[in-house]
Order: sequence, then C-alpha cells, then structure tokens
Amino acid sequence: MSDAAQPTAAEVRAAAEAVKTALDRHLAAVESRSGDDDPAVYEAFNQLAAAAETYDELLYDRYDEVTPFEIPGTEEALPPYAGPEEPNALSVLIRRDYAVAEPQRLLAHAQRIEEADDESSEVSSTVHGALGLLFGEYEPDEIASRHKEFGLEEGDSTLWVTASDEIPDPGEWLEAPFEQVDPEAVVCRFDVSAVFDDDEDDEEDDEDDDLETALAPDTDEDLEPLDADR
Repeated sequence: MSDAAQPTAAEVRAAAEAVKTALDRHLAAVESRSGDDDPAVYEAFNQLAAAAETYDELLYDRYDEVTPFEIPGTEEALPPYAGPEEPNALSVLIRRDYAVAEPQRLLAHAQRIEEADDESSEVSSTVHGALGLLFGEYEPDEIASRHKEFGLEEGDSTLWVTASDEIPDPGEWLEAPFEQVDPEAVVCRFDVSAVFDDDEDDEEDDEDDDLETALAPDTDEDLEPLDADR
C-alpha cells in the first residue's frame, strides 16, 4: 500500500475506540441477556467482530502490526435471524458424514438383516447395497449411536433448525431438499467436526511430550562403573 493510501493515525485511533465501545456493548448485552438465543447478544457479537476486524486492518496498514484477537466463525457465520417472529412451522436439516471403515463388518450385518427377513438376494454383497439395507432397517439416530457396530466411522455433522410461516406442500421439496434453505431463517445451528478437536489434540500432545520429558532419565550424566568387589 502506498503512503498516500495509508490510514492516518487518527483513523487507527478512532477504530480502536470503536472496538472499546463495541466491547462494552457486547458485555452489557451478555449481562442482560434474556436467554441462550438472545438476538441482542448476537447483534453485539457481530458488531464487536466487525469493529475488531476494521481495527486490525487499519493497524496493519498503518503500522504493519496485528492484534492477537481472532473472532471465530465471523466469515462463515449465519446472518442475523430475519425469519417470522412467531413461526408456525419449522424444518430440521441434518447431515452426518461417515467413512466405511470396515466394509466386511458392514456386509456381514447386511447379510444378517436379509436372513432375518427370510430374503435372499445379492444386494447385501455390495457396499452400496448393504448401506441401503442398513438405512432401510434402522432409523438414522440409531445408526448414529451404533455406527461402530456397523463398520462405520463418524465424520462431521451439522443440524440446522429453520423457521417458516407455513409447512411446505407435500412433495414440494423432495427432489432438492437442501437447496432452498434461507440462512436468515435459521433459528439455531449445531456443528460437530474433527476440526474443532485439532487444537485440543495438539495441546494434549504437547502436554504428553512435556510429561515424557519430565519423566525421562537424564542420560547426559556420567555413570560410574560398578565396583566389581562389592
């Protein structure tokens, strides 16, 4: 960035003051929150995130410095809720990812399903056929709780609850169930991802390494030979 385009020191100072103001507003909103999903807290959070981002950018442009603060999820966060205040209907959208970790275990279970139904076919001899039998036999929640038994390994998952004024007509969205989701109608969202565990795992690994170092014998010390006459 050229010197002419750089922000002034006064602009950086003003951005810093905006962060302080936004921080006070966020704390006040949290202290007076009316519930877990208080829109005032959500709005104050977004204002604080925006103010912090602006300050960080101006600080870098002017002084080539950054702040140590990072607001998680600001780039991918849902927009403020703009759906009906008193929804008459809701939709729950769930996605769960699995890896087929043990195909033979999956195939064996599918064969047992066929035998229990007194049916004999080649469906259970293929992985995609076995998956069809599995999800036809059990509810998704039961599969989620017993996934290891079926040879599956959990991946990421997400659950969105969206609000609406009316329930869609029967069969209206079945061909493309997830394409018409309005982010502004999402009441709440719950994500489970291995990404969130990476930092915790790294911290645990560091702690384990420190513990191993503390317990390891000091091999640099000179060892005196044993007295053969003893």
